[in-house]
Amino acid sequence: MPLTADNILARTGVRSKYRSVLRISIMLLVAPSILLAQSTIRHPHPEIPTSVSFRNDVMAVLSKAGCSAGTCHGNKNGKGGFQLSLRGQDPDIDYLTLTRDLFARRIDPLDPEQSLILMKATTQIAHEGGLRFQMESEEYEVLRRWITKGMPNDLASAPKLERIEITPQEKVLIEPASQVQLQVQAKFADGATRDVTTLAVYEPANGLAKVSHDGLVRRQNAGETTVLVRYLHCQEPVRLAFVPARPGFAWTKMPVNNYIDEHIFAKLQRLRMNPSELCSDQVFIRRAYLDLLGILPTAEEARAFVSESSGSGRRKEAPSSKSEIRNLKSDTGRNVTSVAIEKNTFAKRSRLIDQLLERPEFTDFWALKWADLLRVEAHSLDQKGVQNFHHWIRQSIAENKPLDRFVRELITARGSTYSSPAANFYRPNRDPVTRGRAVAQVFLGTRLQCAECHNHPSDRWTQNDYYDWASLFARVGYKVIENNREIGSDQHEWKGEQIVFIARDGAVKNPRTSKEAQPRFLGMNSPANASARAHELNQSLQSAGGTSGSANNADNQDDLKELAVWLTSPTNTLFARVQVNRIWYQLMGRGLVDPPDDFRATNPASHPALLEALAQDLVTHKFDVRHLIRLIMNARAYQLASEPNDTNAGDEMNYSHALIRRLSAEQLLDCQSQVTGVPLRFAGFPVGMRAAQLPGVRPESKGKRRANQWDQFLEIFGKPPRLLTTDTERSCECNMGQAFQMISGPTINELLAEKMNRVSRLLAANKSNTEIIEELFSTALTRAPKPEELKNLLPGLESAHDRRAELEDIVWGLLNSKDFVFRR
Repeated sequence: MPLTADNILARTGVRSKYRSVLRISIMLLVAPSILLAQSTIRHPHPEIPTSVSFRNDVMAVLSKAGCSAGTCHGNKNGKGGFQLSLRGQDPDIDYLTLTRDLFARRIDPLDPEQSLILMKATTQIAHEGGLRFQMESEEYEVLRRWITKGMPNDLASAPKLERIEITPQEKVLIEPASQVQLQVQAKFADGATRDVTTLAVYEPANGLAKVSHDGLVRRQNAGETTVLVRYLHCQEPVRLAFVPARPGFAWTKMPVNNYIDEHIFAKLQRLRMNPSELCSDQVFIRRAYLDLLGILPTAEEARAFVSESSGSGRRKEAPSSKSEIRNLKSDTGRNVTSVAIEKNTFAKRSRLIDQLLERPEFTDFWALKWADLLRVEAHSLDQKGVQNFHHWIRQSIAENKPLDRFVRELITARGSTYSSPAANFYRPNRDPVTRGRAVAQVFLGTRLQCAECHNHPSDRWTQNDYYDWASLFARVGYKVIENNREIGSDQHEWKGEQIVFIARDGAVKNPRTSKEAQPRFLGMNSPANASARAHELNQSLQSAGGTSGSANNADNQDDLKELAVWLTSPTNTLFARVQVNRIWYQLMGRGLVDPPDDFRATNPASHPALLEALAQDLVTHKFDVRHLIRLIMNARAYQLASEPNDTNAGDEMNYSHALIRRLSAEQLLDCQSQVTGVPLRFAGFPVGMRAAQLPGVRPESKGKRRANQWDQFLEIFGKPPRLLTTDTERSCECNMGQAFQMISGPTINELLAEKMNRVSRLLAANKSNTEIIEELFSTALTRAPKPEELKNLLPGLESAHDRRAELEDIVWGLLNSKDFVFRR
């Protein structure tokens, strides 16, 4: 009979109520002899090291089996009375839980196979989590051997994992290829390398692929996917593309305007996709106006641009110096005449881009984007604060303030929120952790929220990182001069002047350690003590053209000034990448990293080399936003048509064709006003102010929120309330409420019924029906009506008893057409 605790107890005849205590005593007394006897037994899986490491093997098994996942025992409340740290973030706690919690009832060193942790995971006894691994599996054997050896704790002695390397990191598979085997190598601090392919966790980002237990990726559908590979605390992404064979595919070589095209077209060629043709002049001018100004070109501007000779008005400077266009070289197979025409077309479009960048509407529209991000809303800032902050943002854009200087002024702002407008940045962010999250997300593209309660499950940030970063903002204080809030119980409403200042003291408590967090820049390994911070800041200052040594006075440290220098330093490449990606997203409709404020290893860029090149370009040109916009818009990739071809119809992330997207709330309302010729009337603002010029979101008082139909329209179409510091708070999704607004809402009805609108003026000008229709099409859609459209519309207009009513119907149809509502 085997020598187990149960067999010994059976022989004693001890009453059952005392058996639990005696069982533990027997285990402690006889364990050494049993362990010695069992050490000579031969076991399967000889590839598993004889000495099993708790840190590097057992913790990996718990993660591989899903035991430490958030849906299982990694939940903050655990499951079934058994709680592990989420994804193994705290091995010390997990060791104690396994070996001490509830008298170590989950493990049995005298009879390892009878351990609850093994029997439940293999469903030998009931387990709510189901089967986690088989009895003959590697996971089972690792746990069994560890228990057999007496559950050794090697947390202090085991070599620490430094990184993992995956092969391949990126691969394109063209049919019939449909699978690829991933290999994972773990690199440890002692220099050892180990194959951990079977113990790594594989998480595909979408349903395009499935991954086996041992890392074999199988295609489920065509497209691109990312597989997150995780082993212990390290994780890396693998980018895979499953490409249809496309028999007969031939790459159409395209001329490139700048390095953007080189990167975009190189990937398209690898994916066996041809880019779409260039868009027409009518589409381009409409696209450029909407993207830069937020409005439509007038009919006269559109006609002048389309009919303009590409050679007229040519500037003297070389195209590459300002327009960012390289000399287009003809290649064999392309007609030289068509190449020349195309070159002139790009030159004409480049001149238009330069003109639009100097218009005041550009300043208005791009100030709107920053107002969204910086939470310019009256509930927290009050109306005067909103006006002052928005004016400062707008003025910064008007004077083309370098982006790094713009951010430094925001971070270091203090003083009255009325006389020092940038100080309003801190007014809605009332506590250190909120400030830390806002700065990280807006300027570093880093979403830290998940690290507040536990280590970030899909990024490298720990709880210590989260609270150390937040502590940089702990000394920000407020002196409330007055607060005349309308609702006394609303603690988030502020109405009156405030002074933002830096207090002498301030700290953030780390709940994990119950100690004060140490101020530390995000990503730095050591606390931001005087010497470490001085060295880092001096490097940043030298890169930014500052004076070395200015950060050496440890007694007079200003955390925010130091942070501002480090954050915007040319050596901080993440800052430049995030700002470049945001501008790319605003122009192209999708970020190279998407969402645009979610930078992490597990959400890699679609074109990483292009992102790096653009970031370096921004730094080289002193963070000049207009230069970057000009560069992107002059690329052929920006000017492609939205109509796909046979090879790129399913592509939404490689810029093979322009992405169609709905106009934003402000664009839609301003364009409706422009087409109908009726100025907007917002409460408290001058008649004719465009929606994109509004400094805030809505009237201060909640009671006045629905008082203006224009504000209601903007809210329905996705204008954000500006309660979050993220690019994704604004919504351009379509819904039924928007459809009802467009069909019969008060806004569109009032614009159409206005006595002195565009229809009235066209009728008063005694224009023919054909001329009126052509004018309306040119104004609304930036193109002339097609012959079939004229054929359909003219008979009804000619026979109408009420000509104006018929024209109102035509305008209503134009405003509801896809060509009007969507940017192509």
